Amino acid sequence: MKNKGIVIFLISLAIVIIVVVTIDYISSKPGELPANPYALGMDLFSRTDTALIMFNEKRNLTINFSEPTGLCISNGKIFVVGDQKLQIIEPNGNLLKEINFELKPTCVFASPDNIYIGFRKSLTILNREGLKIANCNSFSDSTVITSITERSGIIFVADAGKRIVRKFDQTGKPVGEIEGKSGNDQIHGFIIPSPYFDLAFNSDGDLWIVNPGKHSLENYTPDGKLRTWWKATSVRIEGFSGCCNPAHFAFLPDGSFVTSEKGMIRIKVYKPSGEFLDVVADPSKFKDNVHAPDVAVDGLGNIYALDIDRKMIRLFVKKENR
Repeated sequence: MKNKGIVIFLISLAIVIIVVVTIDYISSKPGELPANPYALGMDLFSRTDTALIMFNEKRNLTINFSEPTGLCISNGKIFVVGDQKLQIIEPNGNLLKEINFELKPTCVFASPDNIYIGFRKSLTILNREGLKIANCNSFSDSTVITSITERSGIIFVADAGKRIVRKFDQTGKPVGEIEGKSGNDQIHGFIIPSPYFDLAFNSDGDLWIVNPGKHSLENYTPDGKLRTWWKATSVRIEGFSGCCNPAHFAFLPDGSFVTSEKGMIRIKVYKPSGEFLDVVADPSKFKDNVHAPDVAVDGLGNIYALDIDRKMIRLFVKKENR
């Protein structure tokens, strides 16, 4: 009788466990879960106070690219890369020149004299007529080139794969590297969780490099010494959020920063000293927050955004009543 009682108890316990597990499974199915009272409501932060938006979208240019990847502006002309080509376009959309490549470009920079095309693991230098001057393949298998700039004949190449900035002369010969170390025992280097790593010179000739994993912009001497930096980590409009932002940046004529973010896509303006100033475009302007738009600025301070998902260049102009 004692053994029979134990058996009955065990069977009853098993039935209870099966019932509890079944109820838990049913209640855990998609659509059956209760709301998480501690969940962070990102919708709240994606809404932007319209009083902060100080630019209007004036027009857009549809471009003939399946996968546009980067743009820059030089001497009043727009340079766009993607697919396996470079297009040089007038601001009214008129196509001036198209140059084809065997590989897909990742970025472009045009100086008054030359055009620099970055591919994933190589660099090509063209003259302004589109003729090849030099080619550089002095990169590693893990290289991912994401941005290029040039100053005083030295080419600066952001290598997101190796987390360094490489330097070359006009023949494509390597002439140094910038590792992103402060030199004051706070050695962190460039923190790059995803392939977004941008750099540019401002009008004063200061080299600024994004350290995306730290949500910071850092000012270096051309030989790689950290001079100053600023950061803005916040999910709110005045900061950068996610694993790594800003994704892209450019300079207005007065030295202010124009930044573009991935994840929750926003284009914003920060003062030269790093304080948040205003908004160019909020998340509602972009399709499903997929790709961060590359940004460029013309001599009048107009902002061009490469909308990768809609395959167009969008022009934002400062409001007159600012």
